[in-house]
Amino acid sequence: MLPSLQESLDGDEKELESSEEGGSTEERKLEPPPSSHYCLYSYRGSRVAQQRGDSDDGSPSGTNAETPSGDDFSLSLVDTNLPSEVEPELRSFIAKRLSKGAVFEGLGNVASVELRIPGYRVGCYYCLFQQKLLPETATMDSEHNPSEYVVCFLGGSEKGLELYPFFEHTFRLELDKYIQGLKNNMNCEERGLENHIKSYLSSWFEDVVCPIQRVVLLFQEKLTFLLHAALSYTPVEVKESDEKTKRDINRFLSVASLQGLIHEGTMTSLCMAMTGEQHKSVVIDCSSSQPQFYNAGSNRFCEDWMQAFLNGAEGGNPFLFRQVLENFKLKAIQDTNNLKRFIRQAEMNHYALFKCYMFLKNCGSGDILLKIVKVEHEEMPEAKSVVAVLEEFMKEALAQSF
Repeated sequence: MLPSLQESLDGDEKELESSEEGGSTEERKLEPPPSSHYCLYSYRGSRVAQQRGDSDDGSPSGTNAETPSGDDFSLSLVDTNLPSEVEPELRSFIAKRLSKGAVFEGLGNVASVELRIPGYRVGCYYCLFQQKLLPETATMDSEHNPSEYVVCFLGGSEKGLELYPFFEHTFRLELDKYIQGLKNNMNCEERGLENHIKSYLSSWFEDVVCPIQRVVLLFQEKLTFLLHAALSYTPVEVKESDEKTKRDINRFLSVASLQGLIHEGTMTSLCMAMTGEQHKSVVIDCSSSQPQFYNAGSNRFCEDWMQAFLNGAEGGNPFLFRQVLENFKLKAIQDTNNLKRFIRQAEMNHYALFKCYMFLKNCGSGDILLKIVKVEHEEMPEAKSVVAVLEEFMKEALAQSF
């Protein structure tokens, strides 16, 4: 079932209630972010499944988790920020997965792993990739047997792992892209590359998981303007900002956009309609400590969801922000589909037309939803006439509110 706004708010409250057992709001804000670690291994060997039975519970300990032996298998540590006493546990876990033959180059996997330190299960992303040397440095042997590496990212906490299925489906693809950036760095021949790669690996959590959280904390109540811009396909221009903040804002807009969830032709037409109607982009001026919005809009739907984000900000779980943003987007799609269904019914039923009007009036985002369905039904005469009537109703309702 699709999560509603109230469910998101309830989830935030539960997160806060469980956090309050350990201290006040001020104390929680001073807590460090969830632990995030990485490991980079060089790998050699054929990933042939072991003949003995293996456990799939994610535990790296026990007989079945022993590192495969033999001259055809090698998994050597290159770099890590994990405590030295637990790194062998992770290496054993990865060796078992490799020996099963279910790890494919460039396609990451996510599992939950229990380590002695910190003593609970954490989310673990791991990916096998090949280093392809530049033509001038490559040898015949390296062309046929390129160097292979396995990178592991571990993050989250026991409480954060409640979002583990969400982590698996949402962040895995983004981490796959992050690994591509690592491959590009390792394929370069530059001085100081080792330090650059170390910095890249240690920044994975900040670069992949935390951008949504940073945007929420930056804009606070003004986040409603950004949500409205994403929902209405309004272009956004960021001025006087550093590159990191600009990337964070663009990432937020990309995730919040309905792109990929509605027809591509509709998306293009809607962007043109919105731009033509407003003639101006939303401008965000970051020259001062408090960013200023110009040409921005909002509605009750975006204001309500903004509050859900601010509730989550007190808990400090960066995974939660992404979940709330996905819920925001899916609720918008659900409302759009409901309106389309009502419009189809209204083509033959005047009572359904009244249902359409009441839905638009009460959903909080009727202004945007009506524009979306108007573009989609442009070539459908009966539906187009229903939309035209709804537009008149909404204009009259807006005039009466003043």
